[in-house]
Amino acid sequence: MGLKRTDEFRADAVRIALTSGLTRRQVASELGVGLSTLNKWVTAHRDTEIVSGKDLDLARENERLRRENRILKEERDILKRQQRSSRAKSHEV
Repeated sequence: MGLKRTDEFRADAVRIALTSGLTRRQVASELGVGLSTLNKWVTAHRDTEIVSGKDLDLARENERLRRENRILKEERDILKRQQRSSRAKSHEV
């Protein structure tokens, strides 16, 4: 039989899963629980006050900033490739 987790552990796992910005698979792996187990805990605690509105707002803002950061990095990489390409062409002449 599996290891019995405390209610506090479950609540912390749910809080991490909902606010960390990590995938549930990553959170489950880090905590040493199965993905289906973590999903059950999240579903069971969905209507509780485990995660405050402030925590959820911060999680949404973090996700927005991560998305923006990813886009900016992609744009930077495109510009770097264009710059290298134009340098290579100028050396061919």
